[in-house]
Amino acid sequence: MEAEILAQAQEIDFSMWGLFARATLTVKLTMLVLILASFWAWAIIIQKLILYRAARSEAGVFDRQFWSGEPLDALYEQIGPQPDGRAERIFAAGMTEWRRSHRDDGGLIAGAQARIDRSMDVAIAKETEELQKGLTVLATVGSTTPFIGLFGTVWGIMNAFIEIAEQQNTSLAVVAPGIAEALLATGLGLLAAIPAVIFYNKLSSDSDGIVAGYEAFADEFATILSRQLDS
Repeated sequence: MEAEILAQAQEIDFSMWGLFARATLTVKLTMLVLILASFWAWAIIIQKLILYRAARSEAGVFDRQFWSGEPLDALYEQIGPQPDGRAERIFAAGMTEWRRSHRDDGGLIAGAQARIDRSMDVAIAKETEELQKGLTVLATVGSTTPFIGLFGTVWGIMNAFIEIAEQQNTSLAVVAPGIAEALLATGLGLLAAIPAVIFYNKLSSDSDGIVAGYEAFADEFATILSRQLDS
């Protein structure tokens, strides 16, 4: 009898595809959702890593230009009112409002400093929104996929017990496939959740660091313009 049970167990395909193919429709759909969530999370992770690296590089290049001693008006003419770089767009927003604040006689309109600060704050807010777009998806994947996987596990175990009751047989050949299919759902849930949580924390920290750099630049730029206003 034990030899027969062992032979039956050996005939069962316990590969990933075999477990998926043998699972019920509900468990299959659960696994597909988890796989798609994992791909979605990794797509965002790779895109953000590339984006943040480019943003830091661009900010470094512009910072060297800004502090090179070149006149601000000349730098503004060089990059234009709608530059491609993120740090450049913040600078352009401040310079555009600075030029708009001059009257025809060369004097400054009252409240120029406040308007310049607001224009740069708006530009920073836009860049922050773009940098952080998609991070909520990682947070959602990280927090929900373990429970989705758990749902698939519970459903798979329930069907395994139903199959045991129907066949009146508790042999390994009857129990093992259903339990293995159920545990695969949990594994896929963790496979999607763990990288999403890790990279959400990392990318959130990276984004905050980049934005902090923009805010520091805006404060320094506003200080320079304030000196010119006072003079």
